[in-house]
Amino acid sequence: MPTAPSTATSTRLLSLLSLLQVRRDWPAEQLAHRLGVSDRTVRRDVDRLRELGYPVRTARGPDGGYRLGAGSDLPPLLFDDEQAVALAVALRTAVATGAGIEEAAARALTTVRQVLPARLRQRVDALEVTAAGPPGAGDRVDTGVLLALSATVRSREEVRFDYAAPGSPGGAEAVPGPPRRVQPHHLVVRSGRWYLVGWAPEPGEWRTYRVDRMTPRVPNGPRFSPRPVPGGDVGAFLEARFKGSAGADAWPCTGEVILGLPAARVAPFAGDGLAEALGPDRTRLRTGSWSWAALAATLARFDAEIEVVGPPALRDAFADLSRRAARAAGP
Repeated sequence: MPTAPSTATSTRLLSLLSLLQVRRDWPAEQLAHRLGVSDRTVRRDVDRLRELGYPVRTARGPDGGYRLGAGSDLPPLLFDDEQAVALAVALRTAVATGAGIEEAAARALTTVRQVLPARLRQRVDALEVTAAGPPGAGDRVDTGVLLALSATVRSREEVRFDYAAPGSPGGAEAVPGPPRRVQPHHLVVRSGRWYLVGWAPEPGEWRTYRVDRMTPRVPNGPRFSPRPVPGGDVGAFLEARFKGSAGADAWPCTGEVILGLPAARVAPFAGDGLAEALGPDRTRLRTGSWSWAALAATLARFDAEIEVVGPPALRDAFADLSRRAARAAGP
């Protein structure tokens, strides 16, 4: 049967390991003081950790001390609550982002989940993530906000929140006002940025919100009955919104031109457009944008002769762009 001293030793070993993980070097005296034991006890505990497979190195110097190094094998790890939740959230996100490690991330998430305390497992299980678009670097999002919003998605509870204006610090609107209300349906990560997709009951339409600008209020609103997003695919719905389309995942303005460039020089910059070689120095390009002016400007960046095949609205956009460019060039 375990005795009280052995329990105290195990607790002290976990405390020692936790301390070694949070900073690079620990003088032996400081470790002894933090743990409330003698230097000799610290040395014995370090030896026990080494026997368990932890690569605790002896740091040289006037004070002496210890550091936790990297070993050839992965020993058992120790995380506090915040670290454990952060690890699980990162793994769940990796499963959804299409980074090529989905299977390994899913297995790691299962392993981590099995050893989480029930109170933490419930928080992690509440996180539901949808991936849309390529991975990328986005703005920092508070993990607690992610978990709170995901919980409302799962429980089908209306969320009330303050929403920051673009470029404003903090989590409140630049002009104070009543909180916004939305029925949250999906938490989506796109290009490293988090979005909440939901039905706004007051305007009666689907809305998309950046999570890093949201500050949820408590308590939550009433429960609601879920409804499908337009088209049934939240990823396609979000991509369409970023293209300026209220319907299908397609650009609202699409056109066709012939560029005086070889296809090999056009294709790398065609985005989701279709480049077709017509000869050694001619390429047909079908592409789109959120407006005719934006499409004309996008095509002009190829710095080549352009023949507009259609539609007429694209020709008009080029004419307007030409007039504005002439005014910008001056007399």
